Amino acid sequence: MKRIIFLFLMVFGLINLVNAQQNKMPTPDEIAKKNVEDLDKRLKLNDTQKSVIYRFTFNQAKEQADLIKRQQAGNSREEDVDKFYKLQNETSKNIRNVLKGEQQTEYDRVIEERLSGKSNKDKKKKKKKGEEEEVESDIKGLLSAPPLDPQKQ
Repeated sequence: MKRIIFLFLMVFGLINLVNAQQNKMPTPDEIAKKNVEDLDKRLKLNDTQKSVIYRFTFNQAKEQADLIKRQQAGNSREEDVDKFYKLQNETSKNIRNVLKGEQQTEYDRVIEERLSGKSNKDKKKKKKKGEEEEVESDIKGLLSAPPLDPQKQ
């Protein structure tokens, strides 16, 4: 009897351990909130900008979550990858249009850091260690082109 109870407790413990270690994907709401918080720290957004950027990032996260679920289910199509990146580019362009002056240049730096995989924490650690800061590449080619001026056409 003791063996059966012990075996039951071991199986129950293993099941809980497996469930606890599964990677749970954050919800679109969590992704959008974190994105807005991160941008607010760097760009000093006003309430209107926060609201608009939240809406853009929430929609992007929602669409991308659907694409990821479709891929995990084995129902993905080749154009889904294009759609995934197109959503990112459109969202970035829309966010950039909401920002003003210096916020746009700082946003470009944020995007550049995200694309290169570097964060502010990495830069601070390097500066503390006395190492020289690496020169980052320019992302102008990755950003959406500014809208054409109809007067110049």
